[in-house]
Amino acid sequence: MTNKKDFTLIGAGIMSATLGVLLKELMPDAKIAIYERLDKVGAESSDAWNNAGTGHSAFCELNYTPPREDGTVDISKALKISQSFEVSKQLWAYLKERNHLQSDSPFINDIDHMSFVWGDKNIDFLQKRYAALVQYGIFEDMKYSEDYDEIAEWIPLMMNGRDRSEKIAATRMEIGTDVNFGAITRGMIAYLQTCDGVEVHLGHHVEDLTHEADGTWRIDMEDLHTKEEKTINSKFVFIGAGGGALKLLEKSDIPEGRGYGGFPVSGQFLRCTNPEVVVQHEAKVYGKAAQGSPPMSVPHLDTRMLDGERSLLFGPYAGFSTKFLKNGSYLDLPLSIEVHNVWPMLSAGIHNLSLTKYLVEQVFQSPEDRFAALQAYYPEARFEDWELIKAGQRVQIIKKDESEGGVLKFGTEIVSSADKSLAALLGASPGASTSVSIMLDVLATCFPDEMQSKKWTDKLCEIIPSYGKSLIKDAALCKDIRKQTSEILKLVD
Repeated sequence: MTNKKDFTLIGAGIMSATLGVLLKELMPDAKIAIYERLDKVGAESSDAWNNAGTGHSAFCELNYTPPREDGTVDISKALKISQSFEVSKQLWAYLKERNHLQSDSPFINDIDHMSFVWGDKNIDFLQKRYAALVQYGIFEDMKYSEDYDEIAEWIPLMMNGRDRSEKIAATRMEIGTDVNFGAITRGMIAYLQTCDGVEVHLGHHVEDLTHEADGTWRIDMEDLHTKEEKTINSKFVFIGAGGGALKLLEKSDIPEGRGYGGFPVSGQFLRCTNPEVVVQHEAKVYGKAAQGSPPMSVPHLDTRMLDGERSLLFGPYAGFSTKFLKNGSYLDLPLSIEVHNVWPMLSAGIHNLSLTKYLVEQVFQSPEDRFAALQAYYPEARFEDWELIKAGQRVQIIKKDESEGGVLKFGTEIVSSADKSLAALLGASPGASTSVSIMLDVLATCFPDEMQSKKWTDKLCEIIPSYGKSLIKDAALCKDIRKQTSEILKLVD
């Protein structure tokens, strides 16, 4: 007899964990099954070592505020991302307050978020960015400085040995955070496992998805430990398998998934091995990305709290692998190419030759070249104090485009079937940080009537006090919400 579920979530990362929690809060009687190919929860893109951990709040990431042709700065994406991160913190605070989100060490810590640039052109950009952002309450605490001594107080490690005559500028947001998304994922999944009607299956590989005549989905999978073939039937399927989502979307064979391809980009970091250096830097400092580089390659000198231990990383250095997941197969990229996406992928490649050139240069970069990039941020760095480590694997979206054939998109995108019985999440950054807003979008897309109901609306307002309101337009509300979540998440002294 086929096992039947209301909801099946493929992938045990931050996205499925978040959707599972929201569904269980809104529908306590729902039967939910979560299937993960690996033997650990949150071990791919959500894992702390595979994720930048900034809690992408757009405080310091300059790629979220691109310059316009007229010289002004477009801050629309930064505003949206910053608000989305505040929404994520509200869900985490709601769960934390009810002891539904536990971890051995704090999963979120307060840490300054800073942007740091040099040269007249970059300083002019940063100044315009600052002036545009501080007009909004969500960014009103940002500080700006071109003063050597003041910046040296903020980030002494980066200023020691730097020429005082060098033109520099920095912005600082003291309410920034470092987030361990792996710990959050494991905490939410652990909570879900205590709920009636929830099953979590690790070591299970989904092999096929078939849309049945009755509108449900048949999901065929293999238990990787016992080699047993299993089949379940589900009313709704969410594909939140990170880089593996594209292949599963193709297996679903929904028309809405046609024309999508994926471009994998891997990342590497230099990790400081000298504890005496690590303790001298306490900030996430982001600079300007090299021309032609992908957004995930914005250089940063980054204080991390990883499972209670403090670390210092610099990078990322981009790489290329045909794997769609860190624990994937080198055949992932070639096997993803089908008739429906071959032209979009070729077109995107032609239109992004600068990115291809950048990746080739990064792949063949010498250790000395990587170290020279670090020295631009930390002049007194010593080669022997740093080691190269591998970070996560990301798959950027390639999407069919009528005018250009195919375009490479940076960000995330929800693809859903016409009958709203299946949804897949494609793409990468800012992903994890905005996971709650993204999953609310999934619910709004696939359950529009329920999302309009008083029952769901009331519950969502309880979980997320700012639900249905704008933290961008309402500065007082933003301040109140931040105060509440900071107290619950212990982000205040």
